[in-house]
Amino acid sequence: MEFRDLKQQYQLHKEELDAAIQSVIHNADFINGSKVKKLEQELSEYVGMKHCIACANGTDALQIALMTWSIGRGDAVFVPDFTFFSSGEVVSLVGATPVFVDIDQNTYNISPQSLESAIEYVIQKTDLCPRVIIAVDLFGQPADYEQINQIARKYDLFILEDAAQGFGGRIGEKNACSFGDIATTSFFPAKPLGCYGDGGAIFTNNDEWAELLQSYCVHGKGQDKYDNIRIGMNSRLDTIQAAILLEKLKFFDEEIAKCNWVAKEYTKQLQSIVKVPVIKEGMYSSWAQYTICFRDKKERERTINRFKENNIPTAVYYRKPMHMQEAFSKDKFIELDYNNTQKICECCLSLPIHSYMDIDDIEYISDKMRDIL
Repeated sequence: MEFRDLKQQYQLHKEELDAAIQSVIHNADFINGSKVKKLEQELSEYVGMKHCIACANGTDALQIALMTWSIGRGDAVFVPDFTFFSSGEVVSLVGATPVFVDIDQNTYNISPQSLESAIEYVIQKTDLCPRVIIAVDLFGQPADYEQINQIARKYDLFILEDAAQGFGGRIGEKNACSFGDIATTSFFPAKPLGCYGDGGAIFTNNDEWAELLQSYCVHGKGQDKYDNIRIGMNSRLDTIQAAILLEKLKFFDEEIAKCNWVAKEYTKQLQSIVKVPVIKEGMYSSWAQYTICFRDKKERERTINRFKENNIPTAVYYRKPMHMQEAFSKDKFIELDYNNTQKICECCLSLPIHSYMDIDDIEYISDKMRDIL
């Protein structure tokens, strides 16, 4: 059993994917090729944003967005305490201070109430200047942008949407990567839309920011790559990855719909045994992960071990809150509350989910869970 079955996906679409890769090799069109531009156009149309700038990975995408807003020393950037390391890492990389915020106990996304408390804390108790909210669309479900937008307007903050796990999700008819002033995503292979290496993209409706984003991606270039007008990065999506993503985009919606069916069946089977994911009304998840919660850490570890004996892969996203990572030890704000994050880190577990699972797979995992608990 695969946690995310990329092998079967490739076998089913092998002919088209192989042809896409071969076309790039045949044309020796490896860097900034025509398929990169085509992908940017198709992604911007899919998301509903004016500009899409492809880049090397999702982490670079976040950092380049912060560079575009000139975020740096003395600035506070608010980040969920329950997320992958890069969401906070990029803040430190540009010289700013990450301020971690507790999460909603049901969706695991950033808590608007905790966010406003953290902003007030920074204003009243520190000499930092609040500048940006990084809202993460965790596990495939968009964050609560209605409330986040209200808070951002109240305190005059930018919203940076981190949709590394959220691409393909929606609120109503509006797609993920269209909720932030700038939005980013990742094409890491196991993400909802994944390539065969690293890749990322940045989205915005702002023409001036789009020009800066494009420049920062290629060594701060001006008119051409030898006209360098600012300090930038080397962050380009190679053409082979763009070709793969163009093919995968053709069946992407179908795969997300199937993942929603898998999640629905999981929930039917497991809701009386463990805490199952909560999808808020009006939300549509791309199901990067199906994450359940146990009563305690001991119950989780027992399940992991028994599942391993039965060849059922699992993963823990995430074992340690961001504010407890050693790399952020100098950025601790001990008066802020992280109760929900700490509880979830101790009892969460992600189960296999992908569009190639069938009802037998779901029932097998669910039956083993019942046996254990």
